[in-house]
Parts: sequence; structure tokens; C-alpha cells
Amino acid sequence: MFNRLAGKKLAIVDDRPGVTRDRRYASGRIGDLDLELIDTAGFEDVSDESLEARMRTQTEKAVDEADLVLFVIDAREGVVPLDRIFADLLRRRDMPVVMIANKAEGKAGDAGVGEAYALGFGEPVPLSAEHGEGLADLYAAIMAAAPQDWEEEVEDLEKPIRIAIVGRPNAGKSTLVNRLIGEDRMLTGPEAGITRDSISVDWEWDNRRIRLVDTAGLRRKARVQEKLEKLSTADTIRAITFAEVVILVMDEANAFETQDLQIADLVEREGRALVYAVSKWDLAKEPNVRLAELREEADRVLPQLRGAPLIALSGLTGRGLDRLMPAILKVHKDWSAKIKTRDLNDWLAMAVQRHPPPAVNGKRIKPKYMAQTKARPPTFVLFSSRADEMPEHYRRYLVNSIRESFDLPGVPVRVTVKSGSNPYAEGGEKGPARTAPRRFQKATGSAPPAPARPKPKAAKGKNVGKGPVARAIVRPRSGPGAKPTRPKGR
Repeated sequence: MFNRLAGKKLAIVDDRPGVTRDRRYASGRIGDLDLELIDTAGFEDVSDESLEARMRTQTEKAVDEADLVLFVIDAREGVVPLDRIFADLLRRRDMPVVMIANKAEGKAGDAGVGEAYALGFGEPVPLSAEHGEGLADLYAAIMAAAPQDWEEEVEDLEKPIRIAIVGRPNAGKSTLVNRLIGEDRMLTGPEAGITRDSISVDWEWDNRRIRLVDTAGLRRKARVQEKLEKLSTADTIRAITFAEVVILVMDEANAFETQDLQIADLVEREGRALVYAVSKWDLAKEPNVRLAELREEADRVLPQLRGAPLIALSGLTGRGLDRLMPAILKVHKDWSAKIKTRDLNDWLAMAVQRHPPPAVNGKRIKPKYMAQTKARPPTFVLFSSRADEMPEHYRRYLVNSIRESFDLPGVPVRVTVKSGSNPYAEGGEKGPARTAPRRFQKATGSAPPAPARPKPKAAKGKNVGKGPVARAIVRPRSGPGAKPTRPKGR
């Protein structure tokens, strides 16, 4: 039902009961009515220290926050004892309720729709959330039961900073969220894997809007067997994809294990800013020595994220928590950095002078020009001769030098190397220039035909020779070699 009104598959859905545990918020719409939805866990009539009792507490908090309750029962099962207990709880709160008999497609749910009348919330709305049937009747019921003094909130144009909190199971992610916002918003406990959905919490810190997303723990892929855990893992990866800053929470006793490294590498490949949070720091022995060891290990095993902030804290006691949010805002600012093209090319000249690119096949690579194409993460394009032959180690040198020169520690930096278009190459856009060498014009067939030369005038006399310019021989009038004359009269 939550996914149908939200228009997206946000909440994990499975046939077994008890999948949803925390309350989840989302914006939805039905007809022309905008809704702020709260998905709750199934209601259990227990009040001890068990997980079910904590889930009931979360449901009661969601009811207290709401203006209207959509009370959903399974029309195929009919009204069960827990439905009656929950109906008594709602009556004591004296708030508007819309009764929904879900899974009412076909005739199998007719009996359950009839039983729903006995709960005392008026005429139930039969519908099928899976197939989208009966939503028009639900809209009419919501409009009839809604309070008349609903206030329209003015939309805030400032977008919140999206922060995803990830890590292995039982690393202290939900405890950290509760400590940050100052309330028991997330279910916590000694059991591993309590959180299943990715739960977002809107919060404000130092006049900045923050959206925290608590995620399910990520285990090694070989250990993920159940369908429900696969759905939770996919939901966590989706949260990383849509986040801006990711907090990797690790247990102090076994930080930077293989799974932690894989999560950090996934964050870097997705291009998100990263902050390491070492939890349970109140249990650390020799904190200063241990912190130095962790910083050194982070730079050694994750060189692609060298310089990422590492915060040692305790979600249970609040120790070190005051350093977390300033580090997040700093790395978010670096992640959104834009560098002027002039400063970038001044840096490029110095970087190439300090460490020239190697020669490939006896020919040296010449970087020419660099520009930033986008931020979040900072992405640059480098124009160079023989770009496809530039070694990977030299590109890594340029990335590390950018981080060091422009103070971007721990931020994913993308550098793409391209060759400038050659106007004389075959298929070039401009074609051969007028100043191109003549031998190039002859080779490509683009040279215009040479103009015909004018025929020279030959001198008087007998022409001899076969060259382009005829030579004339003139005999003398007298003396040796003179032409004989005929006698007159003949």
C-alpha cells in the first residue's frame, strides 16, 4: 500500500510477515492530494524488551505524528485478534481513520470486507494495492475523513545534503543515527540485521538541511542466501547510488576488513564522497596509537581514496561525535568543487615540468590543455597528443597531484584523456587547410589542378630541339656558312 501511494517500490515487500520494522517516510499522491506517508511495522501486542515490542513502540510514535490513519487489514484472512487490539488503540487516540480491506480482488475477500464493519470505523474501502484497484474509492474516503484545517506547507527550495550510512551488520549504524538526531528513531539492539529497509530521516544541523539514510548491513556476497537479504542488499546499494556523502561505519575491533574495503571501493566507483567512522571507540585500548594505525592502514589499502577523513566515535556515549558533521560538510564542499580553467592549466604546466610523461615507442606524449567538465565528483578532460598511449600510472599521478594541489582529499577525481581533433586527418571536420603542404595535398587528392603554362613564342628561323622553348639558328648573309644566292635572270 505504501509503495502504491508513493508511486515507487521503496519498501521491501515479501510474503512473510514482519518484513517492515522501522517506520519509513515518503512523499505520495492520490488524485490531486499530496500526501506525506509513514509506513509502519506490523502491530504486536507485547510490551517486554523483545524486538516486537520495540517495533510496536515505533508504530505508536508514527500514529502520534499522523493526521490521518489508513488502517489496513487482509480481506482474505478477515479480522484477526490483533486487528481488534489495534482498533482499540486507535479509538483511544480519537483521530480520523480510514478502514481499508486490502487484497479484495475477486470474490475471495468479500467475507473479510463484511467483517471489517465490526471494528467500528465506518464503511471499509475494498481495494487491491498490488493491482491498483479501488484507489478512486480510497481518495473519496480520505477527502471525507480528512480534517478541514490541514495546513499546506511551503516547499523549501534548498535541497538537503543526502548522507547514506553503510557498513557491515551490527557495526552501529542505527545507533549512530539515533545519537545524531537525539531520539530513538531507529530500532537498535544486540541482534544483527535488525534494519532491513533503507530508512531516511530529515534533520537539520547548523541551519543546514540533512537527510540521513540508514541502510541494512552488507555482508559478503557468498553469505547472502535468503531472498529478503538480497532485497535489503539491493536497497542499500541503491541508497549509495543516490547519496552525496557516504559514511562507512566500521567496528573498531575489526576495521578495514575485506567487506569494508569492498564497500569503500563501491563508493569510489559510484563517485560519492566518503567519510570513515570507526564506532565503539569507547572500547578501544590506547586510542591514540590505534587511531594512527587506522589512518596509515586506510591510506595503504585504499590509495584511490587517500586522505578521506577518519572519525573515531562512539554512538552509545556520543564520544567524538562533534567532529563528524564538520568533516562531512568539508568533504561535501570538496566533492562539489569547481576549479578555474586558468588555475588548472597553470597546475598542468608545473605538473608536467616536475614529472614529464614517458616516451612511448620513442615518441613523447605532450599534454596540452585541461578543463573541468563537471563537479560532483570533480571530472576533468585532458587534451594530449597520443592520448590512447598514455600509461595508467601517469594518469594516477595527475589525479593524486590534483588532490594535493587543490586540497581535495578523499574525493573521487575523474580524469579523461583525449586527443585533439587533427584537421589534416582523414575524415576531419575542417578538411585540408590552404597552408597544408603540397605533398599532403597530392597524397590526399585535394590539391587543385595546376594551371596550364602559356606557350612561349619561338624566335624567327628554323626551330631545333624538342624542349618546351624552341631555339632558333640564323644563318649569316655573307661569309662562310652563308646561304648561296641564285643568279639573276634564272
